[in-house]
Amino acid sequence: MKYSKSGRLREHYSKTSSHREFKLADQIQKELAQLFHSEVKDPRINFITITDVELSVDYSLARIFYSTFPSDSNHLDTTQEGLKAVGGFLRSKISKNIRLHHAPELKFVYDDSLERGRFLSNLIEEACNKSIKKSK
Repeated sequence: MKYSKSGRLREHYSKTSSHREFKLADQIQKELAQLFHSEVKDPRINFITITDVELSVDYSLARIFYSTFPSDSNHLDTTQEGLKAVGGFLRSKISKNIRLHHAPELKFVYDDSLERGRFLSNLIEEACNKSIKKSK
């Protein structure tokens, strides 16, 4: 389990809300990464990275963005089922470890931005290689 931080989270919270929301989302993200690494033993959940956490204004919902390897549709379905199965466990652990009176509902959303970035990088590389071959 890796802990990754993208710019989308900072952009979301800098536009709409307080520093407290950003800190809480960041803390939830770190706590989830730790829980996946040390306490979640579900074999359906392997090689996932929590990329972002977005909180609703009233802290009742946390959208957890994740990516996984491999990212084929069969593996994604299995991972999503595993995440649904451990959702209640994760919610209670977050509530206890962060000391929240009401832990937010966790909604897991697959984040394909890493895959799209890799695809675009490959396209750029191919275009550069073609232009170099034409100029020779």
